[in-house]
Amino acid sequence: MKKAIAFGDSVLRGVIIDSARTIANNVRYMFLDSNFTTQAGQRLGVDIDNYGKFGSTISIGTGIVDRHLKQVGECDYTFLEYGGNDSDFDWPAIAADPFVHHEPRTPLRLFSEIYACIVEKVRRSGSKPVMLSLTPLDPAMYFGHFTRYMTEEQKENVIVWLGGTTESITSWHEMYNLEVFKLSHRLGVPLLDITTPFLSRKDFREYYCEDGIHPNEKGHRLIADAICDQLKEADDQSFWKTRT
Repeated sequence: MKKAIAFGDSVLRGVIIDSARTIANNVRYMFLDSNFTTQAGQRLGVDIDNYGKFGSTISIGTGIVDRHLKQVGECDYTFLEYGGNDSDFDWPAIAADPFVHHEPRTPLRLFSEIYACIVEKVRRSGSKPVMLSLTPLDPAMYFGHFTRYMTEEQKENVIVWLGGTTESITSWHEMYNLEVFKLSHRLGVPLLDITTPFLSRKDFREYYCEDGIHPNEKGHRLIADAICDQLKEADDQSFWKTRT
């Protein structure tokens, strides 16, 4: 059986909202045992160790990869899924002062540089890196989630900073997703597109938890289907033939 390892954030880890334990604004999360890496691995005959971490940015991720480099070298493939948290902002800081400049958690250039370094580390270890694109977010749902503890004045401040509409929340997320596609091309790394399966739906919100950022169980099935379809369509199954 082929062996793989995966690094990323809470989407890759399979974090979903635990509706049974969530009361009002006190949102509780849980790990989905049958997340998309587990489902895809079982269907493709690949044993995948998942090291996704809730809240992980690319900077946190590089440390996690470093701690598991020996294990990476023992794996045929290393799946990487980063960018969602990097493109996010310190929303309480914005609510406190919407009239100053605010940067994403990881500036785009730094995100690209660190991601490229991770890819190189994986290659030097003897494993084949594979990048995943980002799942989209629902701006209205996400706005409601991260402002749930804010006062009306604070919420209005965030809206002011956003330019008067929550729709602009997607701009940074899409920019980082585009950077992932560009990095994949520049570095010659295979990329699995898990964005299009959601955007091709008329309303992808039914595949998401109430926070608008974490795919639910149905969403994880959708991702697993997309990954399996793309890998099975690889020319002559060449994806599985080489480690580097």
